[in-house]
Amino acid sequence: MLREIVLVRHGESLGNVAASAATAAGAEVIDVGYRDPDVPLSPVGREQAQALAGGLKHLLEASDGTRIWSSPYLRALETAQAAVGAAEPALTITLDERLRDRELGVLDLLTTIGVAARFPLEAERRRWWGKFYHRPPGGESWADVALRLRSFLGDLDSSGAERAIVFAHDAIVLITRFLCEGLSEHQLLQISAEDPPRNVSITVLGRNAPNTAWRTLLYNDVRHLIDSGAPVTEHAGEPDVAH
Repeated sequence: MLREIVLVRHGESLGNVAASAATAAGAEVIDVGYRDPDVPLSPVGREQAQALAGGLKHLLEASDGTRIWSSPYLRALETAQAAVGAAEPALTITLDERLRDRELGVLDLLTTIGVAARFPLEAERRRWWGKFYHRPPGGESWADVALRLRSFLGDLDSSGAERAIVFAHDAIVLITRFLCEGLSEHQLLQISAEDPPRNVSITVLGRNAPNTAWRTLLYNDVRHLIDSGAPVTEHAGEPDVAH
């Protein structure tokens, strides 16, 4: 029976760095130079991923019944490989496209300023609907991501694993909590606004029996970074709030 889900956000990526720089400069476009699936970790992100190995060590040593899943996006896979690569016995990392980051469609690579300048009507729609329900043309809302995560979690439950370690993205961490804990839209967006997942943070959900409620046992933990002296970075997403 699946008793524990360990959610890990990827390390700082070059996309995170480029987005922060573009916002600070008041730019409309995020100049990252990669399509989203190919964005790698930054040098800081690689350092964080190495430190993450220490934070997961006690889980990986008790590897009976533990399985590893990752988003296929490079920044998540690089984080997973660095964190579990030295585990004994060796653990296979299973890629699942349902764990990919939220797709932004026509708003991809645009800052908030860029969206307002180039798609003013879409900016108004986003303000009105909020992050959870707004679907940019060609992209996904958080509700859309929740649909694919429901499918993934169903498969996870029947996988035979007792513990699942999942390497993915901030939206995946938050929406998994939404689904497993039965949070409301407002509760989800409040967590996103007040305590968004940090890079390589560890979140642990647990339950005692099948068909019982999941509980958050640990959220957004980065003690492994603090203990190792690696930088702590946040790089939160858009600060939408529920109406």
